[in-house]
Amino acid sequence: MAPFHTENLTGSNCHDNAVAESFFQLLKRERIRRKTYGTREEARQDVFDYIEMFYNPKRRHSFSNDLSPVEYEKQYFKRLASV
Repeated sequence: MAPFHTENLTGSNCHDNAVAESFFQLLKRERIRRKTYGTREEARQDVFDYIEMFYNPKRRHSFSNDLSPVEYEKQYFKRLASV
């Protein structure tokens, strides 16, 4: 009998969560642990601001040649258009 792997059921592998786990670790380290929120709405808005105002447009990522996600996406679509 062949060994049982969960990837056989889902069509994916155990490393699928690595990017999400890395993001949430950064979010906690860079933003949430430094603050005390008065309300859930205040926390929600702060996390939204972190993602939309810093993480996506400005924070550089090593997997994308040190480009921000927004810049990486622009270059990706530019390459697609030129094909």
